[in-house]
Amino acid sequence: MKKIKLIAVAAGMLAVSPIISWARAQDMTGTNMVTVVVTNVVTITNLVTAVPAAAAESNPADVEPMVKYPWQSSISAGLTLTRGNSHTLLYSGSFQTDKKTPNNEYSLGADGAYGSQNSQDNVNNYGGFAQWNHLFTERLYGYIRVDALRDVINDLDYRLNIGPGAGYYLIKEADTSLSAEAGGGMQIQHLGGNYDSFGTVRFAENYEHKFSGRARLWQKAEFLPQLDKFQNFTVNAEIGVEASITGSLSLKTCLDDSYLSEPAAGRKRNDIKLISGVSYKF
Repeated sequence: MKKIKLIAVAAGMLAVSPIISWARAQDMTGTNMVTVVVTNVVTITNLVTAVPAAAAESNPADVEPMVKYPWQSSISAGLTLTRGNSHTLLYSGSFQTDKKTPNNEYSLGADGAYGSQNSQDNVNNYGGFAQWNHLFTERLYGYIRVDALRDVINDLDYRLNIGPGAGYYLIKEADTSLSAEAGGGMQIQHLGGNYDSFGTVRFAENYEHKFSGRARLWQKAEFLPQLDKFQNFTVNAEIGVEASITGSLSLKTCLDDSYLSEPAAGRKRNDIKLISGVSYKF
């Protein structure tokens, strides 16, 4: 009887063993499935993180480019020299830089000239200006302008003009511009040994036309009368042409006219200069 029971227990254990083995195998498989699922979830998470970058690469128009407004600068120099029956020397130089943005325009410049004839100075002047325009609309703007001048030959130790005003672009195209300005200001000067200061009114216009990007013509003029004495006034005018030799080098010729209604004693009212030279843009 005991043998029969032992045989029955042994048979039962043999029968259960495959079931236990199968159950363990299923547990292991279940663990592997969990591991795979977790691993897949992590992978999916990484893919989701990468989607915005891929979308940005496929839509570059969604990223706004940085717009830059660089300064446009130029420096010019001219020289005239004669020897023989006459000994003359005239050299001149100028610098100008401009910057334009959708809302503001900046312009700075300086120039000077020196000349002599038969060892006597007949030209000796230098000066500079700065102007800031703030555009209220595409064509209407307000400005602040400062300019200074020293002219030794005309016995002008210094003249300083400063003041605000308003301007309007009558023409504003890619190749052509024409603007008119009007404003007020203060003039301070030391002329003929006398110091003086007074209010002024300013009327000005500026014109420029470009020919196919290889040449340009410009013209500008300003009228500055004394506020309470209109017969005392200054007129400054300039006209010039410039033609490119290379992308940065050009030939430049301009005619400057300066008229002062009440000059220093012994000096003439009108001064005219014709200057030719080379200009370099950078």
